[in-house]
Amino acid sequence: MSKVFHQPQSGNDMPRFAGRSTMMRLPAMDSAEGLDAAFIGVPLDIGTSLRAGTRFGPRQIRAESVMIRPYNMATGAAPFDSLSVADIGDVAINTYNLLESVRVIEEAYEELMAHPVIPLTLGGDHTITLPILRAIARKHGPVGLVHVDAHTDTNDDMFGEKIAHGTTFRRAVEEGLLDCKRVVQIGQRAQGYASGDFQWGVDQGFRLVQAEQCWHRSLAPLMEEVRAQIGTGPVYLSFDIDGIDPAWAPGTGTPEVGGLTSIQALEIVRGCRGMNLVGCDLVEVSPPYDVSGNTSQLGANLLYEMLCVLPGVTYR
Repeated sequence: MSKVFHQPQSGNDMPRFAGRSTMMRLPAMDSAEGLDAAFIGVPLDIGTSLRAGTRFGPRQIRAESVMIRPYNMATGAAPFDSLSVADIGDVAINTYNLLESVRVIEEAYEELMAHPVIPLTLGGDHTITLPILRAIARKHGPVGLVHVDAHTDTNDDMFGEKIAHGTTFRRAVEEGLLDCKRVVQIGQRAQGYASGDFQWGVDQGFRLVQAEQCWHRSLAPLMEEVRAQIGTGPVYLSFDIDGIDPAWAPGTGTPEVGGLTSIQALEIVRGCRGMNLVGCDLVEVSPPYDVSGNTSQLGANLLYEMLCVLPGVTYR
C-alpha cells in the first residue's frame, strides 16, 4: 500500500475561519498507523504550581494554526511532500487525578510507539513530558534532550509531591530515561529557592545555557555546538513556552522576565535540523492568559517548525 501524503486544508478551498479544527487543518485520524509524524494533544493542567489553564492549550494552538501554510519559505522545508502527517486527537486524561493522568499518558504513548511515528505533542503542562519520555525510552533507550524553558524543572518535590511540572527532568534522570551527557537546557533565568537550584542538572552532566547568555545575540552558533554535543543518537525536544519572554508569550502559567525572543525560538528549533529527533513537545500554553492569541500562535508555529526539522523531511 502506497503512503498517503496528507495535506493541510487550503485557505483557497475553505476559508481559514471555517473547515477542520485540527492542527493546521490536517486530516483527523484515530490511529497513527501509516503515519511518519502525528500531532497529538495532552490537555493537562493539574500539575501546575501557579496559574492553571493549559488544559485549553491543545485546542487553542490548533485554532491559531489555521494561517500556517505547507511550505517553509525560510528554510525550504516541505514536510507534507515527504512525510505522512495527521492530527490524532487528544489523550483522554483524568481531570481529577494527576498520577492517574500520568499513567494514562504513558499508556497512550506506549501504544503510539508501536508505530514508526514521531509524536509532536501539544501541551498541557510540563508534567506530560515524563510519561512521554518513559514510553519513548522503552523504544529508543535513554535519549538526548534539548530543553527550552525559563526553569530547569529539576525540583526534587513540589509541596511534597514527586511528580509535578517542576520535577519532570529530575524524575527522568532518576528513571534512566536521559543520556545526561547529551542534555542541553536553554533559557533558564529568574530566581531559585536556593543558590544551587540550577546546579543539580549540571552535576548530572547537563549543559545549561542561562537566558543571560542568550541576550542580544543570534543563537545559531549555539545550536551548532548543541548539534555537535547531541550527535547522532536519539534526541527529544521539549519546548516550554515560558522560555520565551512574556512580551512575546504572555499566555503561560509561570512567566519570567528577561526571556528569549520569538526569533531566538525559531533559531533553536531550526538549529535542531540534522538531529535524530524521536519526539517533540510544546507545553505550558495557557489560553486564559493569552488575550491576543499571540502565545498560542507562536506555539503553533514552533510545532510546525519542529515538523520541518524531523528526519526525512525534504527541502525545496
